[in-house]
Amino acid sequence: MHTPLPFNARAARILREKLGMAPGHVAYGMRASYGMAYITPDHITAWERGTALPSAGELTALAGALWCNPHELMGAPRTLREHRIARGLAAEDVARATGVDLDAYQQMEETSQWTGSKRQSAALAAALTLPPRDFIAITGLEDELARLLAEAVSTRWQAHIRAIARLIAVDRRDLQDPLRDMHHEYQTLMAATLSRAGGTSASGEDGRRYLDDIVNHFWSRFPED
Repeated sequence: MHTPLPFNARAARILREKLGMAPGHVAYGMRASYGMAYITPDHITAWERGTALPSAGELTALAGALWCNPHELMGAPRTLREHRIARGLAAEDVARATGVDLDAYQQMEETSQWTGSKRQSAALAAALTLPPRDFIAITGLEDELARLLAEAVSTRWQAHIRAIARLIAVDRRDLQDPLRDMHHEYQTLMAATLSRAGGTSASGEDGRRYLDDIVNHFWSRFPED
């Protein structure tokens, strides 16, 4: 059983009103063009009021009836399945684009665990137009990113920039400012810890907290489109 899709009820209502359509017009479009004979104006009204949520197929049909892309009716996609639906793609399309067997791909969606190779992961990012943060989350690379970032801020960040750039598939130049700033921030925390300890060994609790949340520190600085 899939979790409900993140549906933007307000966006659905605004889009319908901008088109000058009544709920009945939208329901008719979904019935006529998408074969959803059971859809009534009450469905449209319930979705717009937030008292009910459309299924994946209903959301795709609703987007078609409203002449928009599915992602315009969704909140921020979180899972592999939600990103695919937001792009208006069928599971077969993504499986073909990534070179993954359809049954295997569908299993990945069911478990929310992407297990493709590096090449397949790159193809997935291209097919779903994934921003770096979503790509890392979907492909399960957050732990590796956290490890590289921790090493970068605690040693020489310049020595790790190539590996981080390769991992998240961005230009190394985009990483220079974020890594430099994070290195300075972490080192300042550690220097303050040592100062409070009178120059002796210290617990480094502030530094540990920083490292525990280092991925979020990174994304808050990373220039995404």
